[in-house]
Amino acid sequence: MRLSKITEGLIGQPMFKLLVKMQEKERTGKKLYHFEIGDSDYPAPSHVVKSVKKALDEDRTHYVDSTGICEFKEAIREHIARRLGFRPALKQILVMPSNAIIDFVVRCTADPADEIIYPDPGFSTYIAVTSYTGVKKVGVPILESHKFHIQPEEIEKRITPRTKLIILNSPSNPTGAALNRDTIMEVGLIAKKHNLYLLSDEIYSKVIYDGIKHYSSSELDHCQERTIILDGFAKGYSMPGFRLGYAIGPESVIEKMGLLFQTIFSCFPPFIQYGGISALTECPADVEERVETYGRLRDLIYEKLNAMPGISCLKPEGAVYIFPNISGTGMSSQEFVEFALDKANVVLLSGTCFGTEGEGYVRLCYTRKPEMIIEAMDRLKKALEERKNGEDFNKRHNLAGRRTSCRG
Repeated sequence: MRLSKITEGLIGQPMFKLLVKMQEKERTGKKLYHFEIGDSDYPAPSHVVKSVKKALDEDRTHYVDSTGICEFKEAIREHIARRLGFRPALKQILVMPSNAIIDFVVRCTADPADEIIYPDPGFSTYIAVTSYTGVKKVGVPILESHKFHIQPEEIEKRITPRTKLIILNSPSNPTGAALNRDTIMEVGLIAKKHNLYLLSDEIYSKVIYDGIKHYSSSELDHCQERTIILDGFAKGYSMPGFRLGYAIGPESVIEKMGLLFQTIFSCFPPFIQYGGISALTECPADVEERVETYGRLRDLIYEKLNAMPGISCLKPEGAVYIFPNISGTGMSSQEFVEFALDKANVVLLSGTCFGTEGEGYVRLCYTRKPEMIIEAMDRLKKALEERKNGEDFNKRHNLAGRRTSCRG
């Protein structure tokens, strides 16, 4: 018996598919170095874990408001007021897994055959959601020559009568680029000019380096007209397994998303929401210290990668990924991924997992222990050097053979 048409377009997330395969290899005793998944080797803050345990002890395990418990939404309001300068209404806030927000926003703002504009390369879920919903994805090339910063004019030239949504991600997955205020505001004004919704994916907004500031297009409308913020706790707070996030947007959009969430999930576990309250209200220094640590890891892997033959990369301005250019090796992205796994036991993601413009690149998540980064990158460098030396030898050998043949 056949399944539904809509399931034919389901492609999932490449990093999780690869993770499962690699874990199967590890069960056979093979040692692998994981850089494919956007997880962290560092634990969630202890006060967050204690808050969740306390909530469980207090039996915070029953049904609650589908949009989020009031105490958590109040904490989000105050957090947004401190960071972005406006205090959203409670009806503008929806508590749900961050990744699911992308799916819900697309389904609540666009119909099949409508179009959404997204950065290419961009987060794989942007591609996965359009693949099964029938919404057409329109990629805007994000070029290394522009430091992976999106060009607003490239967005505007792709707008058609079918366009319903623009997706903006800063700092970026996979490139690590953090957009300046002028670019963010210009994209927001383009969305206003053409009466489009704008999904501002700010999941990495707390993970930003070198004194660079985070800016949000919500400055233009305080999420009351078209801007929908996506944020969460997986990255800045090292809480990926909690699956805790939130959306802030126009009340009409949040209401529809809330009904969709209620239909599918009923509500978000309340004991986890108490962990979110703790993250937002206790020990903000935890995040600052964690970002400092991530900055040192970024510097380490940046230096290691740029010392390898055939590889060059820009230093990320934010997020937890580095996106090296591997075209100098003569391998495609997928070939390089297979080479790294086969020759160095290093697990990477092909840049093509993030769009067609990702060809020639690979993505690594560097929130790993420094000794692991050093060991893995040294293995990869050695493998590339051996490959290059072999190629150089073959070239010299073939050239000598041709010269001998000519003399004969």
